[in-house]
Amino acid sequence: MNLESPHKFRGLVGQAHRVAEHFFRPISRKYDKAEHEYPKELDMLAALLDGMNAGSPDAVGAGSASKRGAARDEAPGVRNGGNMSALLGVMELCWGDVGLLLAMPRQGLGNAAIAAVANDEQLQRFGGQWAAMAITEPGCGSDSAAIRTTATKDGDHYILNGEKIFVTSGERASAVVVWATLDKGLGRAAIKSFVVEHGTPGMTVTRLEKKLGIKASDTASISFNDCRVPASNLLGNPEIDVQKGFAGVMETFDNTRPLVAGMAIGVAKAALDRTRQLLKKHCAMDYKKPLLSVSHAEATLYRLEAEWEAARLLTMKAAWMADNKMPNSKEASMAKAKAGRVANEVTLKCVELAGVMGYSEDELLEKWARDSKILDIFEGTQQIQLLIVARRLLGKSSSELK
Repeated sequence: MNLESPHKFRGLVGQAHRVAEHFFRPISRKYDKAEHEYPKELDMLAALLDGMNAGSPDAVGAGSASKRGAARDEAPGVRNGGNMSALLGVMELCWGDVGLLLAMPRQGLGNAAIAAVANDEQLQRFGGQWAAMAITEPGCGSDSAAIRTTATKDGDHYILNGEKIFVTSGERASAVVVWATLDKGLGRAAIKSFVVEHGTPGMTVTRLEKKLGIKASDTASISFNDCRVPASNLLGNPEIDVQKGFAGVMETFDNTRPLVAGMAIGVAKAALDRTRQLLKKHCAMDYKKPLLSVSHAEATLYRLEAEWEAARLLTMKAAWMADNKMPNSKEASMAKAKAGRVANEVTLKCVELAGVMGYSEDELLEKWARDSKILDIFEGTQQIQLLIVARRLLGKSSSELK
């Protein structure tokens, strides 16, 4: 088992780290204090990323997180493809700033959703879009199967009705991937995802949320009132397969959950690195000594580093499995659960270890602690991830284990 980052992506990792250090970090506090103000500096960075991806078989970013890339090459052997490159880039960029990454054009979770389930024609058509993802509803939080937004077939269109909340980049993105049910009576199997472009009649951004963290990213509520969407905007297979159930639309999470776990790993690494610097004068950082013979602060830091490493390896495994066309639903949930919890613990403990400096706006530690909380919530809460893992391990269905 090779636990190193793939050699072919080391240039990408280095480049992403430099962007995080020299581009994200200098404007991080500015947009934390200016919530809902669009970071105009990101336009240039997004354009550079588009240029890197043009015609490249090893594209980077959210749109490359797909099992489709692995299907092009059926030759035997281990593959490191779009999921791994997207993950490694996300880790480094979130070492700089999670909110700014989420605010980057064409790097939304909706882009990963399109990459995961769209057909080839849709990939071509929506390739240049910046796509948000709209799942959560006022009466439906972590239980995605309880979605009440409806999509009714009307000739060559679907008519969407419902409300979505907590849509990351919901106002700024050029399109939103909306989860809706074709038939409430058929349960999970009838839930499909639709690309709805901003400006479509019947789609309205109703408010922007004020948040604890990731303030550089806008978070919107969106209503759909008789919103007509072309039938060709339904991602993937339009047929309702009761046997397959929710599996089709859940493929999205198999790709996006490792990315969110990567965000958590990135911000936790930022906190660990900075805390190590701040404690350098007080802690020898001698890893050869047993924990009982070092200070409490030093022992705590070592424990946090071990937890971080475990989360990193789980997440890389989930992405690697996706690149190699392996079922990774359990592993994606394991990575998301572990990384989200670890990021919360690491960032808060680092604030504690740094004392007054950690709690002050003179340091970014307090911001990272606030930013990390959402990473344990969206794309499925900690509790939902543990429930999914339990179902997979015990061979239970969602109706058998709630």
